[in-house]
Amino acid sequence: MLKLLNGCLFFTLAAIMVACGPGDAPPVNTVAEEQETMLPEPNVAFGFNLDSFLVVQGEIARNQYLADILLPRHVSYPEIDRVVRNARDIFDVRKINAGKSYTLLCTPDSLERACYFIYQPDLVNYVVYELQDSMRVYKGKKPVELRENTFEGVIESSLYLTLDKGGVNPELALQLASLYAWTIDFYRIQKGDRVKVVFTEKYVDDERAGLGEVIASNFEHNGKDFLAFRFVQDSIPDYFDEEGNSLRKAFLKMPLKYGRLTSGYTQRRFHPVQKRFKAHLGTDYAAPTGTPILAVGDGVVVESAFKQYNGNYVKIRHNSTYSTQYLHMSKRMVKAGEYVRQGQTIGLVGSTGLATGPHVCFRFWKNGQQVDHRREEFPPSEPITPENMVRFQQHIQELKPRVEWMPAEDSLVAGAD
Repeated sequence: MLKLLNGCLFFTLAAIMVACGPGDAPPVNTVAEEQETMLPEPNVAFGFNLDSFLVVQGEIARNQYLADILLPRHVSYPEIDRVVRNARDIFDVRKINAGKSYTLLCTPDSLERACYFIYQPDLVNYVVYELQDSMRVYKGKKPVELRENTFEGVIESSLYLTLDKGGVNPELALQLASLYAWTIDFYRIQKGDRVKVVFTEKYVDDERAGLGEVIASNFEHNGKDFLAFRFVQDSIPDYFDEEGNSLRKAFLKMPLKYGRLTSGYTQRRFHPVQKRFKAHLGTDYAAPTGTPILAVGDGVVVESAFKQYNGNYVKIRHNSTYSTQYLHMSKRMVKAGEYVRQGQTIGLVGSTGLATGPHVCFRFWKNGQQVDHRREEFPPSEPITPENMVRFQQHIQELKPRVEWMPAEDSLVAGAD
């Protein structure tokens, strides 16, 4: 009986073992095993795995040459000469400036020979100089992250100082001045004007690397709101108001990005040099010598010359109706017959001719008569097309509340009553 039971027990155990074969084994925690064997992320920069090199970082010193950096790292003079010649059409080593960062990737052995010299002219761009094999030289860019930011402020003395005081890159003032160049005279902005702007900033390795683009803006000037929305139409980015009209018009408001209006268009002005009253059929903008003078619109240069009273000057015919003239330049940068684009630098501010100091006298002709350009109304450029209007309205629906003014606290209380 014992033998029989033992036999039955043997077959029962065998059946159990078959039933629990490899295909029915308890599941293994493969995720846990994968996590345990996961390799660390490689340390990658400039397109190289830095873990494979001895990395040396530094800053170009004053009067330091490339040879001063490479010779101690066992790169010979002939090798340096070869890489310098290869670099001429890519990034000439003579453009390497003191104070800029560089990185050396060296062999991780006792020799520590430099394999690559990487120069960074700014946070985004870099130049790789191969110090072996083909001695190749090439440019690269670090990944740039765009972060959105919003600023709101009240003008006290200038837009530039308002932005700077608010901890925002004051170069944003130049972008806003360019954006509103056709609608706001930035020489006339005053204390109490307000600005609210949504914009992007560039970050590289979690460090600010410059401005991106203005996405939306509201500039309150003389009690009137000037809204601007960035929108890409037919692959071209531009700025439009909430009705879909382009902010760009036929002419810029002024021929300088920044300066100071010192004398307006008038039939009677006391001339500072001739010491008598006479008509001043132009508008004077003072600025430092060498400040770029911009063409206020597309056109053909009909005169680029020097005259006793005008000094160095340029005259542009924009169409059959309008012409403009720019006087007292220190230098003319275009020639007669040349076609120029709106915003192109055509000369530099100076004080040649009959002038007491550096400025540009800007003159504006309409149908052959000089007029006050600040009183003229010009048609806008291409608006949002009908086929893009729905997409545009959807686009600004989210942006508009972000640049609207928050009600004052006392207004909220009054509204609650």
